Amino acid sequence: MKGARRQAILLLLPCLLALLVLFLLPQVLMFATSLGRRSAYGGVIRDVSLLNYVRALDPIYLRILARSVGLAFFTTLFCLLMAYPVSYWLGVKAPEKWRNALLVLVILPFWTSFLVRMYAWVFMLRTEGLLNLFLGELGIAPLNMLYNDFAVMLGQVYGELPFMILPLYASIEKLDRSLLEAAADLGASPLRSLWRVTIPLTAPGIVAGSVLVFIPSLGAYLAPDLLGGARTVYIGNLIQSQFAVARDMPFGSALSFLLSLTVLVLLYVFRRPLRASQA
Repeated sequence: MKGARRQAILLLLPCLLALLVLFLLPQVLMFATSLGRRSAYGGVIRDVSLLNYVRALDPIYLRILARSVGLAFFTTLFCLLMAYPVSYWLGVKAPEKWRNALLVLVILPFWTSFLVRMYAWVFMLRTEGLLNLFLGELGIAPLNMLYNDFAVMLGQVYGELPFMILPLYASIEKLDRSLLEAAADLGASPLRSLWRVTIPLTAPGIVAGSVLVFIPSLGAYLAPDLLGGARTVYIGNLIQSQFAVARDMPFGSALSFLLSLTVLVLLYVFRRPLRASQA
């Protein structure tokens, strides 16, 4: 028994070391920096003060955080509405021989840098882009599809959609088909069967996909910056500007640390429904 326990600890050591070096240590350094103040030349003066956290609670920054939460929420909602039919078709209706190839198409965007994919959307959505050139051929005047909230949401949903499809597919693919047949035999319509049988049984995939989409979207930076033209400030852009433009590393560290705490709180909140769905 002791040998098995020792072996389990040895197997956990690489994971614990990675968490320590890649997560805990950077958080400690960031928190220590957040307690300082900015020098005249953009350095860090090592004072111990909570002024940066008090500043971060200013209403203007709280509104930016609320806007980022709204972006993450609607990104998650749209991804769920789009991914569920796709995942259901892949897991239930798609021919078995084509299923692996179709899954490769889902993960294919991961083979290209997210930055390159965002620039591709800029090329497509700009006034002289492919979509407006196509509309021009139809006699339609160019549309303003870039540097607005629509473009930001489009980029976010496009980037995060595979993270919703894959957990949903994994959950739907394990669905017991006999339960769907039993619901149909008992007179349930396809919509009622979906609502009363399929969705409750695939709740773990819904929760997992929502977490995988919501958390990265909360700190989104590239899509708001490239597709939104930085006209609307989100928390990710604000943190980047503090480090790269304002050169206020203590305040940027305070914002980053508060964002990390927000993510941890949200993960704790999501933990209960995830456990309930798996029970």
